[in-house]
Parts: sequence; C-alpha cells; structure tokens
Amino acid sequence: MPSQVSPIPWFGDLEGVAYRYYDLRMTVIPLVADVEEFKSIWRDTIYWWLDSTIKIRFVESKDDYWFIMGSETKKPDNNLSFYKILKISDNYRRFKEGHDGEAYMRLGTYTRKGLANAKDNDLCSCDHDAVDHDRDAGGACLYDGCDCKIFSTFQVILSRRKKTVTNIAFIKESDEDVVREDPLVWNCLYTHRYSLQGKD
Repeated sequence: MPSQVSPIPWFGDLEGVAYRYYDLRMTVIPLVADVEEFKSIWRDTIYWWLDSTIKIRFVESKDDYWFIMGSETKKPDNNLSFYKILKISDNYRRFKEGHDGEAYMRLGTYTRKGLANAKDNDLCSCDHDAVDHDRDAGGACLYDGCDCKIFSTFQVILSRRKKTVTNIAFIKESDEDVVREDPLVWNCLYTHRYSLQGKD
C-alpha cells in the first residue's frame, strides 16, 4: 500500500537477501516467506519489469545496509518496490567486490533443516559440517570447544525465473548529495527513516 509519505508502495517484509556466486553472473536473491508468496510477487509485479529498468541499491550505514530494489513497470497498478535493512556480512562484501556491474535477480525462500534431513557436508550454524555432529546425541557438535547442541541449517529454494540487473549501486548513507539525487533511494529512506525521526 502506498503510504501518505510515498506514492510508491513498499514491500518491507523480506525475510532477508541471499547471494549466489556460481552462475554466469552473481545472483541476488530477495527472500520471501514462502513459495506461494514469491510466485504471487513474480506474477503480479516482477514479471512486468523490463530488465533494463530494474535498479538495486545498497545503502551502507555503519554496520548495516539497506537493500532497495525497484523498477518502472508495464503494469503501474501492480507496481511495488522492495527494501530490507540487513547487517553487513561476508557474503554481502563478496557480492560487492565481485558483481562486476551486473547480476541475476531471483526470488527465493528458505526452510530450516535439522540433522535428520541434512547431507554430510551441509554446514551448521556453528560452521561445522553435519558429519561433525552426533546423530545419536540430538545433533550435538563433536568439535572440541564448540558448544553447539543441535544441528541447524537452512536450504534456499529459488524461483526458476530470473531477471538481469545492470543498474546496481553502492552508496554511503552519509553521502547526502548522492542519497538525495537517487529517487529510489531517497524515497525509501525518507519514507522509512527520515520522516519517522522525532515521532513517538
């Protein structure tokens, strides 16, 4: 729904953003709650986006960054832009350094996996493989000094469809002139941060 502050409807309920490095181009994967939701978002909105008009912005602010994505569309009634505030991670840094000005964009969702459904080389949240966890002791990690008691990992499920994005920019929030000159960034930050400052 468009807010009173912004004419652009914003979708801020992303679960996160994943990055994939093993395709012809790196892939940015906005994560939504479930497969049905990403099918609906793709069908109603992203399908209508022309690749050449898609913009992805990463606005860095201390230890966090804003993921912002939007596009012009052939179906303006279904237009939607996306944002999520995330912690700067090693995966984000790897994408920033290696994307070479273009990326695939696919929607995805993820499911949690326990030890019973894991392959031996699936990585636990403690950074040790599934094979290093005791299947008879509830999934406790066998590494000395690791206090992980239960194996936990997740699997990302990707949509088959993808778009190619060539309009990607990394911006520092402290660079006010650049923020104000980018309409997508300014609208997002103004709507979701600046207009709310000082309000209870």
